[in-house]
Order: sequence, then structure tokens, then C-alpha cells
Amino acid sequence: MKDMMAKLQEAQAKVEEAKERLNTITVQGSSSNGKITVTMTGNRKVTDVVIDESLSDTDEIADLMVIAMNDALEKANSVNEAEMGAAAKSSMPGMGGMFGK
Repeated sequence: MKDMMAKLQEAQAKVEEAKERLNTITVQGSSSNGKITVTMTGNRKVTDVVIDESLSDTDEIADLMVIAMNDALEKANSVNEAEMGAAAKSSMPGMGGMFGK
């Protein structure tokens, strides 16, 4: 039982390390025409939005923003799942599925 508690504490520490590492990883998502770019951390926090100066139609900006945000979010989710899965697998082989992978 003591071994299991130690392994769980180790797993928790690895997950926390992965979360910290995810704060340093950035991904970018873009609208289909490239006129809006969103930068996000691996922990899915938006850090920057760049809007091309040629855009003036607020409806178009909103539509493109949704596309760019979803693109960045998809990439951040992939990075997040990979990092968290790796942390889980390295600390508790055979139990990585509990953490998303």
C-alpha cells in the first residue's frame, strides 16, 4: 500500500511538471484565409490575437476569429493530451489510459 501511495504521489508530481511545461509551449491557429492568428499555450490559454488590418467587417472578423480560435484550441488539445499522457505513462506504466492516453 505504501508503494502505491508513493507511485501516486510520483504520478501527481509528473502531471504537475507536465502542466508547467505546457505553459511554455505555444501553438498558433489561423483562419482559413490567414487574416487572423491566435496564439495559445499548451494549457489552452490565449496569449495573443493578430488581426490583419485589411479586415473591417465585424461579422467577418467574428467568423474568422471563431475559426482561428478553434484551430488553435485543437492544436493545444493535441499538445496537452500528448504531454499529460507521457507524464502518466512515465510514472505509472499501464495506467496511462486513466489520464487521457
